[in-house]
Amino acid sequence: MSLIIYAATFLLTLLLIYFLMRNAEKLGMMDIPNERSVHKKPVPRGAGIGFVSAIFIVSLFFNFSHFIEYYYIYLSIFIVFIVGVLDDKRGVSPIFKLMFIFFATCILYLNDFYIASLGSYLGYEIILPLVLIFPFTFFAIAGFTNAFNLLDGLDGLAGSISMVMLSAFLAIGILHNDTLIITLSSLFIVGVFAFLFFNWHPAKIFMGDSGSLTLGFVVSILSIQSLAYLTPSAVIFIIALPILDTFIVMTRRIQRGRSPFRADRNHMHHFLYHAKMDVKFTVILIIYVQIAFSIIGFQLNHSDDFLNLILFGILFYIFLNFLDQRVKHRHEE
Repeated sequence: MSLIIYAATFLLTLLLIYFLMRNAEKLGMMDIPNERSVHKKPVPRGAGIGFVSAIFIVSLFFNFSHFIEYYYIYLSIFIVFIVGVLDDKRGVSPIFKLMFIFFATCILYLNDFYIASLGSYLGYEIILPLVLIFPFTFFAIAGFTNAFNLLDGLDGLAGSISMVMLSAFLAIGILHNDTLIITLSSLFIVGVFAFLFFNWHPAKIFMGDSGSLTLGFVVSILSIQSLAYLTPSAVIFIIALPILDTFIVMTRRIQRGRSPFRADRNHMHHFLYHAKMDVKFTVILIIYVQIAFSIIGFQLNHSDDFLNLILFGILFYIFLNFLDQRVKHRHEE
């Protein structure tokens, strides 16, 4: 793509986010700290409106043919973006968010964009029955989109992690000359990079659900598209961190007799932050972890999915026990 497109996306993102920062209070988009927050003062939110809107506007004006060719992709992204904006503005229920993700997934499915294979295990490929393709695709997209949304807990964290994942998919797109992957990943890299100028610690604005839900959904789309070139387990490693974090938190809640969906401060970034009380150190450390997972995903691409999932299970067990705040309490007792 032309450098003009990237420059326009970058500059328009900066302009829109600056506007949102100056008018956040009037727009009713201030993030008020609660018991789970790391920040102590109200901070503007909804920067996702800035970088997602910039990407759509630039695509319409400078890359219209691509926009029309993949209209169903952009329409589905727009639907998820809208529910994120509504949540930033006045708050919506989790069920309401799932409904929007469901409709977005329906659009993808009706245009033959779905997950049909779970990979090859010991030489046998598992093909999903037709009746299970849509439910599994919806489960995978909704699960990851919400998992990524939960990762947005420290200044610069969700934006930085998304850039690592998007960069991995950009490399895949370039390697296989996939226009959709190249365009989506590169535009969101530029938009998120501009956003991080305002979001790096100490953050002047948060991306909000308009950003985190949209980014999670876009990474889900890129993951599905990448299945044409990578094994499913390799893709899982490339997007590993939100998946691991969500599995670990839900497992820990079940172990403690709580609802797996009950919000708390037991996410990976909470644990690491409390260990050193340094936001920048925590974010950079988690970025390195995601980079390592993405590299592993590339290296394991031609390996058997069964062995890859065993490796993922081992890493899950290590993280589950290492990032357990109960260990400290046991020693104190």
